[in-house]
Amino acid sequence: MADEQTNQSTQQLNTVEFEATTSALDERFMARALELATKATGRTHPNPMVGAVIVKDGHIIGEGFHHKAGEAHAEVNALQQAGDEAKGATLYVTLEPCAHYGKTPPCAKRVIEAGIQRVVIGVVDPNPLVGGKGIEMLREAGITVSTGILTSECAKLIEGFLTYIKTGRPFVTLKSAMSLDGKIATRTGHSQWITNETARQDGHRLRATHDVILTGIGTILSDNPSLNCRLPIETLASDNKESSSVDTTPLHQPDVVVLDSLGRTPLEANIFKQANRHVYIFVSPACEAETVEALRNKGAKVITVDATYSGLDIGQILETLGDLGFTSVLVEGGSHVIASFVEAKAFNKIVTYIGNTIIGGQEALGAVTGQGIDQLVDGIQLRFESATILDNNIRLESYVMEGRGTECSPELLKK
Repeated sequence: MADEQTNQSTQQLNTVEFEATTSALDERFMARALELATKATGRTHPNPMVGAVIVKDGHIIGEGFHHKAGEAHAEVNALQQAGDEAKGATLYVTLEPCAHYGKTPPCAKRVIEAGIQRVVIGVVDPNPLVGGKGIEMLREAGITVSTGILTSECAKLIEGFLTYIKTGRPFVTLKSAMSLDGKIATRTGHSQWITNETARQDGHRLRATHDVILTGIGTILSDNPSLNCRLPIETLASDNKESSSVDTTPLHQPDVVVLDSLGRTPLEANIFKQANRHVYIFVSPACEAETVEALRNKGAKVITVDATYSGLDIGQILETLGDLGFTSVLVEGGSHVIASFVEAKAFNKIVTYIGNTIIGGQEALGAVTGQGIDQLVDGIQLRFESATILDNNIRLESYVMEGRGTECSPELLKK
């Protein structure tokens, strides 16, 4: 009896050790799939970034990532590299393989045909066209499917796509650069440069990860920005150590949205001088028809939305952008535009760059203006995700606590 109990305990211990080892290996190879996915940063619009790794006998025999919309998906690229060796292997993929015909055939079908024995998935695709159908197809073919491996990391990689699919609205990131005391300009309006070159380059990397850059007419009139991503390919992929494998596919330049109630955007503005992108100008009903026609003749897509006491209706703007198919918006406006999104509680994330200076002065412009709140309890609660030193500047990344929890909850994405 004692020997039998000992054998059972040994078997249980071996099972626990095996599961722990398997879990550690799963995380290791999923981490590699995530690393591969980021190689396509700024290039897959409107598709999400996806990475895939094929493993056999503990060794990687194939890997790939989705390079751009319309081209082969990550799983297919990995299968091509693995060749016939894929039979009996394990596939790690950051997002559930698709099960429908789009611009490319369904990946789940290709995985089955290749003879893959097991598939490990980071995030279950919430897209109704997929939504577990890829997993179902794989399991019906006798393939073992595991989910929930590095789900939070995989979800963050495609947070815009997930939010858009679940809500019909784009994921909104507010970007702000300020002094240590929260000022974005001196009392005379001088603001260049509060942050350093390293922080500004990081801001360009942030642009590359969004479908749209949104700003206000104040920024257009005062700074005449180009609002494009100006990063060398090597810099964009600096997180990937293998420089020889950096993707050279051209960057997708985010489209531009300007909040301009009366249509004051100059026809010679720099935003019109960038190729391969659209400019959307949101105006109020008070904007004159001749102004709208002139902007449209310049190539802008002019859209009229309702006006509120503080400006244009932010909710209506985001609904319109969602209808246009945009999954993510980077708000780079001044203090008034930022305040409009804060007061409407219409954002998911804030990325704040803090320069190593103090400006001071009651008349110096603060990062967020608007009406503000009366009681602290009315403030929007944030969850700080990371704090990074960028060459003596600081980068803070935080999420609206109730926002990301409901739209990108790992529990809802594992199944």
